[in-house]
Parts: sequence; C-alpha cells; structure tokens
Amino acid sequence: MGVPIRLEAVLEAMDLPTEWESFLDPATGKIVTLSEDDQAVLDDEDADVDEFPDWQRDSITEIRKVLDSGRALRLPDSFDINEWDLMRRFSSLLEDPEQRRELLDAIHGTGAFRIFKMSIARLGLRERWFEYRDNALRRIAKDWLETEGIPFVEDAINEAL
Repeated sequence: MGVPIRLEAVLEAMDLPTEWESFLDPATGKIVTLSEDDQAVLDDEDADVDEFPDWQRDSITEIRKVLDSGRALRLPDSFDINEWDLMRRFSSLLEDPEQRRELLDAIHGTGAFRIFKMSIARLGLRERWFEYRDNALRRIAKDWLETEGIPFVEDAINEAL
C-alpha cells in the first residue's frame, strides 16, 4: 500500500499544538497539517482562497487535495498520545521515592503540566523525561503505522541507536 513513510515525518506531525490535526495520504506519503486558521478557512464555504497569500493558498489547496482524496488518515493526536498518562507512567518508573512522589503530586490539580515541567527541570530529570517521551511517541507512531498497514522507514541516525 503506497510508498514507505518516513517515521520522523510522522513524529513531527504528531508533536504539534493540541488544536492542530495532521493527516496522511498513504498512497502518496504526503502529510498535511491543519492549524485552527486552516480549519476555519475550510469550514467557511464563502471563503475565497484566491484572496489569500500564495503560501496560504498553496497550503489550503494541498490540504483540500489530501482530504478530498478519500484516503486521508488522521494521525494520532493529543487524545491518542495522552501526555498526562505519559507523565504519570514516567513518574511511576522513577527509582528515587522522593522524586517519584514529587512528580506524581505535581501532575494533579491546576497547572499540572507546568508544575511537572518545572519539577523535572529542578530535579535534573529533563533529559530523561524527553527521552522517555520521545520513545513513547515513537512507539505510538510505529503502532499506528503498523495497524494501518503503512510501510515506514526510520532515519539512518535512529537505526544506528
């Protein structure tokens, strides 16, 4: 089915603001991303795309082409990724009981994401968190591609690791 997709391209498209959506055309390997502005233009039947700047007109045209193909598959989004659960699982894996308790406490209540990020920085766990998060996103992307039957290739730098 289609051309092999670069795993890194899928990961980049998945790791965008939560209100954005990315779609893949498995036949062409093309990934398009819709921002809130793009979605508003697509939803507005009266919008005259010719009035937009060239870059936006080209982007909207490409998005429409992929979405209208009938082949577009929505990439995993923030709901599928569940960043809060990733933070919980990371925190639970920590061997140091003080760090584990602090991070598990940090992810509850108002400002959980901000407090978690401040806590991992203060505890010197920032690199470890981002490695854990990157590996989790990679697994989600691979699982999604395999489930959809889409062939993929990993970049040479990752194959060496």
